[in-house]
Amino acid sequence: MRSLVIICASIAMMFTCLSASAEGLSGGTNLIFSTGGSHGTYYGFGKVLAEKIGETTSTSLTVVTSGGSQENIEAMREGYADLGFVQTDVAAYAYNGTRLFNEIGNDFSTVANLYMEQVQIVTLNPKIKTVSDLKGHVVSIGTVGSGVYFNAIDILHVYGLQVEKDIRATFQSIGESTEALKNGKIDAAFIVAGAPTKAISALSREKQIYLINLDKKHIDTLIKTSKYYSESTIGTNIYALKNEVKTVAVGAVVIAQDDVSEVDVYNFLSGVYNHLDEIKKIHVKGNELDIKFATSYDAVPYHKGAVKFFKEKGINVKSK
Repeated sequence: MRSLVIICASIAMMFTCLSASAEGLSGGTNLIFSTGGSHGTYYGFGKVLAEKIGETTSTSLTVVTSGGSQENIEAMREGYADLGFVQTDVAAYAYNGTRLFNEIGNDFSTVANLYMEQVQIVTLNPKIKTVSDLKGHVVSIGTVGSGVYFNAIDILHVYGLQVEKDIRATFQSIGESTEALKNGKIDAAFIVAGAPTKAISALSREKQIYLINLDKKHIDTLIKTSKYYSESTIGTNIYALKNEVKTVAVGAVVIAQDDVSEVDVYNFLSGVYNHLDEIKKIHVKGNELDIKFATSYDAVPYHKGAVKFFKEKGINVKSK
């Protein structure tokens, strides 16, 4: 009998220890996390975050590919996804019902602003050195409605170029764009993703690539046009470039449907921001994760689960 008591006590202690070591909140569920194309940063980094969240909390995430920002928002509204990566500018368009969004998006909230995404204009032609040089060329400007598409239109506009009149536009994803560049079917491509981007890195190992530099005058004009743009530099260590490249960047924000539970959003943030050192060892974008930056987005109010998590960290964010 004494042995049985000892065994039972040991089992009870084991479960107590397991319970004490669990992080986040209990009662988490499985969420569908819509990211981006398989060749982009959204998908690759999304898988890293999902794995860490699943390892450390009661919430698990199923990561799915998508066409990017607009498609992620539409998937959430149609009930096919719970969470999604979205560019900060596109999230604002959707929330306010502007550009390609016809209805006000008061059905989603911010989880966290994660990192900056650079606008990378890639070419294999050394004679194309400026945006103005794109005139008359075949250029991929991203799939229609994607964040890439909006950014390409904005940049072309400040340089006085029109899509139908001045360039021959194609509407391709990141993977399709780099493949078309490699095969000589297009002359340049707009790619908006955290640098280094997997597809561009792969292309740079096969071909000599060039990134088009934006000059300060036009960068300043872009920033005045939209507060979501900021100046960014892509260093020579990225893609083994000969010179650093000046461009603009927008934030990559994670949003959630309002009906996603407080527990699950809290656990998403717990799994990420309580394990920064581990994430940094797995993916280069982990080095950009910062809790203050996570709370810096002001265009879309934060989810109630995010409000709770950040408040415990001593930071108040705007909620609905």
